[in-house]
Amino acid sequence: MVVAGGGENGGGGGTCCMKWWQHNRNHYNHHHHNHSSNGSGNSNSGRVAAAGFVFCLVCFVIHGLIAVLYGWLILTRPFSLNEGKGLPWLGCQEDNEGSWAIGVFFGPSPFSLQPIETAQIWINESAAWPVANPVITCASASSSNFVADPFLYVQGNTFYVFYETKNSYTMQGDIGVAKSIDKGATWQQLGIALDEEWHLSYPYVFNYLGQVYMMPESSQKGELRLYRVTNFPLEWELDRIIMKKPLVDSFIIDHDGEYWLFGSEHSYFGAENKQLEIWYSSSPLGPWEPHKKNPIYNTYTSFGARNGGRPFRYNGNLYRIGQDCGETYGRRVRIFKVEVLSRYEYKEVEVPFPFEGSSKGRNAWNGARYHHLDVQQLRSGEWVGVMDGDRVPSGDSVHRFLLGCASVAAIAGLILLSGVLLGAVNCIIPLNWCSDYSGKRSDTLIAWERANAVSLKVRRVFSRLNRTPSYLRSWIKPNTCTGRSVLALVFALGVVLSCTGVTFIYGGNGAEEPYSWKGQFSQFTLLTMTYDARLWNLKMFVSHYSRCASVKEIIVVWNKGIPPKLSDLDSAVPVRIRIEDQNSLNNRFKIDPLIKNRAVLELDDDIMMTCDDIERGFMLWRQHPDRIVGFYPRYVDGSRLEYSGEKYARKNEGYNMILTGAAFIDSQVAFKRYWSEQAKPGREVVDAYFNCEDVLMNFLYANASSSKTVEYVRPSWAIDTSKFSSAAISRDTNRHYKIRSECLRKFTDMYGGMNGRRWEFNSRKDHWDV
Repeated sequence: MVVAGGGENGGGGGTCCMKWWQHNRNHYNHHHHNHSSNGSGNSNSGRVAAAGFVFCLVCFVIHGLIAVLYGWLILTRPFSLNEGKGLPWLGCQEDNEGSWAIGVFFGPSPFSLQPIETAQIWINESAAWPVANPVITCASASSSNFVADPFLYVQGNTFYVFYETKNSYTMQGDIGVAKSIDKGATWQQLGIALDEEWHLSYPYVFNYLGQVYMMPESSQKGELRLYRVTNFPLEWELDRIIMKKPLVDSFIIDHDGEYWLFGSEHSYFGAENKQLEIWYSSSPLGPWEPHKKNPIYNTYTSFGARNGGRPFRYNGNLYRIGQDCGETYGRRVRIFKVEVLSRYEYKEVEVPFPFEGSSKGRNAWNGARYHHLDVQQLRSGEWVGVMDGDRVPSGDSVHRFLLGCASVAAIAGLILLSGVLLGAVNCIIPLNWCSDYSGKRSDTLIAWERANAVSLKVRRVFSRLNRTPSYLRSWIKPNTCTGRSVLALVFALGVVLSCTGVTFIYGGNGAEEPYSWKGQFSQFTLLTMTYDARLWNLKMFVSHYSRCASVKEIIVVWNKGIPPKLSDLDSAVPVRIRIEDQNSLNNRFKIDPLIKNRAVLELDDDIMMTCDDIERGFMLWRQHPDRIVGFYPRYVDGSRLEYSGEKYARKNEGYNMILTGAAFIDSQVAFKRYWSEQAKPGREVVDAYFNCEDVLMNFLYANASSSKTVEYVRPSWAIDTSKFSSAAISRDTNRHYKIRSECLRKFTDMYGGMNGRRWEFNSRKDHWDV
């Protein structure tokens, strides 16, 4: 509660509370003699309190409006990730357990797995060149918040993956299943294989005597259950209850003539993610006997005691996969080589698992953690693995909400401080809580206070706290330069906290995620051209764009000077510096057989924009790979043939060119087209003027097709960093435009004009429909 009134500082305002107390004390002493003064005092104090309340309320409203404006301008994402499933109640809701997804990996051994994108699998229908992880997400499954705990079941050349899917309605885990007939490139969602009234996860699937069994986690039921398939893969029935124990993440393995069941019990205090137990039997159907040394582990969470997938054999050795839950639940998997497994002994040692996690942080689908792996050898000898991953740590949404609430509390404190300095707030604590308050209180309260020494001390502290406003105003006077500076700083901090708070609460997990197209993700090559005078731009460029989710590699076309060392560049993806013999703008489109991706983003090293804008442009290009898709539109009037900036295109409400300084192109089509014999005269013009390579590319595209050849994506914002240095290529705009106008005339003579080629800006599409 705050009470306001009095002067701005000093005498009147600083002593208002004491005067109020004295007024009420006198009034209480003369209560029976002056009844009318009672109403007057209460009315005055009410008005004082109301003034302070109104001040705080108005300040909260102002900061709230600032937060709403910030959220609308900055935090609103232009397109739903769910491709038609954008309604939150249909799935992919933010979940405190995470945003798990599933990827596929291949390698010559289980210790050399590489993501599916390295296999260069292409799918033309979805313009996935190549297909990239994750291959199964919450958007793939129906009404799912996330998918996790994948187990692979291979039948010939067909892959089945059973996985946990958290139902968005019931908020419990069910067992889903997907099928792939092209080595994991595309997946058909078959539906829910198992749905019980309790949470299910970790669907361990195995064969025994010609039957297919599934042993999912049912710890919420307090049992370990075994199901048998009746109609693979969607119909299952309960075969038996293996054990009346709430085991988590259990598996069964055949070793040295006996069957061994590994699992963890978390039902007692302090055992979560720390404990491992083993049982043995002559049959996977039981009965089961406990290992003599149970619990095998009861250790720290990062040890890897909790199972993290199917055990596997390699070179005659048995390996167990465990979860490292030290930093957060499911931080990473760890591999243990089993050296001794008998009824009386168990020994394992950790072995290196050279799996390189992404350096892209939250922008990568598995940037924060990966906690489950199932790896198997195919008949070809190749190894395939399915692994889950998450971009955020466990409990991230709750953590962000608490930080947002802390920001709101800090704003309240700053508003109170502003009110104190301005004289609008004079009492921080209600007066009847203070020791020197002599107003009327109940006899019961007075008796309790006398018997309770703590109450008296607390009331004294409150009294001292209520003297704070007077002290602050005597120290910082708001009508002085220092006072105004302090008030301005307090307001600025409030604005920052408002934006921070709304970001934590409503801004999502902070990831700039890729957009899928027809259920598939892909990757592209980022290519930029620069020279030694622009090294500062390049370092910032590489550091920023290498963290974008779909960037697979960065190629730096080095035109002049001594190139930097790769160690000088902070990159999350491989960087290749291609040193050119001649300083030519034509080098930008040189045919490069080392580029494996069809999609290439040509981006000037002095352009900075968000990864989200880049991802939107990439998805739009995947819809129209035959077009130049970019962020800087131009309009060439066939009658004028004068080059103009974007304002001219906006004025004419249309465009027919996209500058390739920030544009996606098909490397296999565009580069061959640019270096064709037909384009040779144009390339000579580019070398003569040291300009116009992007204009030439647009003319070559227009000459090759009568349909639309360009597509515009409006970025949220873009910054030209060359303006902060002395290395700008075209500082003289008039001269630059004059040269490009001359190029327009020459290219029109060579390849035909742009007459009749004009496409209108679509305000909705520019912003949203990508």
